[in-house]
Amino acid sequence: MSNTFTLTDSLSLDDLHLYLSRAGRIENGSVRLIAGSGVLAVYTGVIFPIGLLDESPTVLGLRTFALVDGAEFDVVVPVRSLVERLVRLQGEERDREAPVTVGVPMQVNTATWAAISPPRGGWRAVTEADAELFDRTAREGIAEVAEAIPTGTGEQLVHRVRSEVWGRGIPGLEYVPAGAAFGALSLGFLGDPAVGTVGVFETGPWTRITSPRGHVLVRRRGWTLQR
Repeated sequence: MSNTFTLTDSLSLDDLHLYLSRAGRIENGSVRLIAGSGVLAVYTGVIFPIGLLDESPTVLGLRTFALVDGAEFDVVVPVRSLVERLVRLQGEERDREAPVTVGVPMQVNTATWAAISPPRGGWRAVTEADAELFDRTAREGIAEVAEAIPTGTGEQLVHRVRSEVWGRGIPGLEYVPAGAAFGALSLGFLGDPAVGTVGVFETGPWTRITSPRGHVLVRRRGWTLQR
């Protein structure tokens, strides 16, 4: 297994750092890195069930980056450790167009969502939707969660409220949970302001929301599989 990966240039390094910084505000535990065939896929957890009785959907963020080496690995590493390595590299003087080699931090095995592997192929296009719809859904949900959870609320109640809000369908796209909109907004995939459209794709129990800035992957609950 490779213990490093090489990005094409410093712009890719900055993009990866920005993506992970946003992801760390949502879930600051771990990130899954899958390298192969000249591509680094970076998965982050947005919303995921805690325990067998939790009906929350699984919502993951995904950004891909071109590699200039033959790195091959599938690891889960601490977000903070990887971000610290990126920051150190950003502080070094170098040709901005030269490739940048990043060391892979020590693996961890604490992210339950990382054991779920979204499919890489077989996606079919379902529809396109306005990015503004996702932006509005996410912002309304964030406001609702903030209003429903007073300061000092216990973790179990907090999770229950978030699960309820982000498990609801997006108006007009009821089979897509609002958590997908939350992920797309929080990870910067919609733009600021949100413009254009996002594509909606499906395969099996999975839905993928795709914009030019990244992807949100949703593993839907059983009762939402039939529309």
